[in-house]
Amino acid sequence: MKPATLEFVRQRFADYYKKAVLVAPPSIEQREWGFVLLSPGFPEIHMHRHIGFAGRDELFDYVRNLVPAHAYYSSAYYEEPNAPTMKDKRWLGADLIFDLDADHLMRGPYDIMLRRVKEETEKLLLMLTDEFGIDPKTIAIVFSGGRGYHLHVKDIAFRSWGSAERREMIDYVCGIGIDPAAMLAKSAGLHNGWHMRYRETLAGYLQWLGTLPHKEAFAHLATIGGIGKVIAEDLMKQREVIIAEITHTPTHHLLKKFRGLTEIVSAEEGEFKKRLLARAALADEPVTTDTKRLIRMPTSLHGGSGMQVQQIEARNLAAFEPLVDAVVFGTRDVRLDLRNAITVPMLGSTYQCAKGITTVPEAVAVFLCCRGMAEIA
Repeated sequence: MKPATLEFVRQRFADYYKKAVLVAPPSIEQREWGFVLLSPGFPEIHMHRHIGFAGRDELFDYVRNLVPAHAYYSSAYYEEPNAPTMKDKRWLGADLIFDLDADHLMRGPYDIMLRRVKEETEKLLLMLTDEFGIDPKTIAIVFSGGRGYHLHVKDIAFRSWGSAERREMIDYVCGIGIDPAAMLAKSAGLHNGWHMRYRETLAGYLQWLGTLPHKEAFAHLATIGGIGKVIAEDLMKQREVIIAEITHTPTHHLLKKFRGLTEIVSAEEGEFKKRLLARAALADEPVTTDTKRLIRMPTSLHGGSGMQVQQIEARNLAAFEPLVDAVVFGTRDVRLDLRNAITVPMLGSTYQCAKGITTVPEAVAVFLCCRGMAEIA
């Protein structure tokens, strides 16, 4: 980032922090804080961490004076959060954190990626409340300001959980390590969590097979290891019977009773696996298992987009539009030098930005400069 561009971004961020109503997490004095500066070399990341604050006023004064590109605090609680080593901090517990990032789901236009990751966030929220019984009031939903969402579970019951317990929870959420026999066991019931999802997915997959032309169905089954022509023929003949048993009288004996089912559900890739993953909430596993994670501060700005890290009420998530609701800068004209032509949907409009010298609204200019796509002309 050139000096003029860096100064432009720094001034815009400074103006925001001067006027913004900042919000701090609970128990500030027990949190470690970290900041990335808008200094020469940015957007290269140089984290300044092991910082502690006695209260909100001290934190807010620090942020307004520093004008960081990124502001983070620890999900963990410590006796000495500003100690220089993790051992000396003396860990007291940590919030349960889930991170959903569009980069892990797909590649494509920014607005499409944001819509896709919101779908995963909605699925995760439903799992946490309906299947784990977590009180929605203890869950904070935060748009990261970049390409995803964070869910903070602040229920004290989870605070002492170690990495192993958190690993079990994220495995469930992501559908990792599912035992097909257990999912089809009669004793598991028909209408609960992954048992229901698994049966619905398997039945749906078999129904899909029946919609294919005969040759295509057999060609598809032939791609699955262990399924030959004879087994494929048996499977297609008994498809409706299998679907009925999965739907009404599931039992783990299904896998032995009908040849080919074990091969289908055991395949690491393919149509069935794709459909099953679509029923999971694909959160970033390392974030949840990390009991000392730094997470973005709500109401701070994201240095990679210029948008606000924004907390959202669960009831408002469906209507939340990041490229409108999390945009904090205005529409005054700014001249940029773009590296390539690009289309930017923002503030309810779509801006067709040509390569080279062009004029765009300030909000778009901040976004493109922070993303490294343009320099101040």
